[in-house]
Amino acid sequence: MKHDMIWAYLIHLSRNFWDEDPLTPGIGYHPSMDTDYETWRQVIDFLPAQGINTVLIDLGDAVQYETHPEISLPRAWSKEKLKCELEHMRSIGLTPLPKLNFSAGHDVWLKEYSRMVSTPKYYEVCTDLIREVAELFDYPKLFHLGMDEEDAENQATYQFCCIRQGDLWWHDLYFLIETCQKTGARPWVWADACWTYFGRQEEYLAKMPKSVLQSNWWYRPLVREKDGAVSDYHYQAYLALDKAGFDQVPTVSTVWGLADNAKQTMELAQTELTQQHVKGFMTAPWRGTYKENLYDLLNDACRLGQGKLAIYPDY
Repeated sequence: MKHDMIWAYLIHLSRNFWDEDPLTPGIGYHPSMDTDYETWRQVIDFLPAQGINTVLIDLGDAVQYETHPEISLPRAWSKEKLKCELEHMRSIGLTPLPKLNFSAGHDVWLKEYSRMVSTPKYYEVCTDLIREVAELFDYPKLFHLGMDEEDAENQATYQFCCIRQGDLWWHDLYFLIETCQKTGARPWVWADACWTYFGRQEEYLAKMPKSVLQSNWWYRPLVREKDGAVSDYHYQAYLALDKAGFDQVPTVSTVWGLADNAKQTMELAQTELTQQHVKGFMTAPWRGTYKENLYDLLNDACRLGQGKLAIYPDY
């Protein structure tokens, strides 16, 4: 049955998600707002022609928050400036949606609060920011909470590691989900915690609320066995989520050099997933919004559009 689909593009306003702490900054931490506005607008204005209708904005510490100005970067965008950009997106047919990544491995943007995970103060700050951002976006229908890659491997180079496990991870996720839902938004998360690689797939499928939109992802080539089956655990997660009845927005990217990642993922979704649970697709270029990245940023949008034309031409 045909339904409206999300054709989304992930764009970064902040890039402070992949280092450990501003107290001991490494190569990945950006101490000041450095998004190039001209590049930002070039990318945004390019998206509608590629069939893209949604922009997911990784906000992080790049906004001048009223509730917690202490986390905002120097030169962070004012709320008024961001509101103008959101209105521009809407005027050209795009739906802007917010993303705040609360994974303990990607939360350097929270500054000192990233070392207060699972404390009363942490919950207070998370609540304040979700509420403020929801209001800023005029109470969006979807709100991405991140929650990916919270494991030892992804923090191997950090001097300070923070990893929630077991019931604590679920407690905090449920808290974030409930806080998000109170604003009227449907929560949206990365689904890599469902990979069999981590040995928690059965638990994930049992404990994750069906109300939470799932974005599994894999950017490498799709390799099939002789019988046509997909053995890779990243792709198997798509099948497991579908069988369990979850709504999905599969995520693609050319970040690893696979130009046909969008097309391959869409082919898998069309032939092997329940179409009513495929709510759309998203591309994530994983590049800062800088002039030197313009080609990569535009290419990712173009590749999503080409996949859409080839596999979902009527959507």
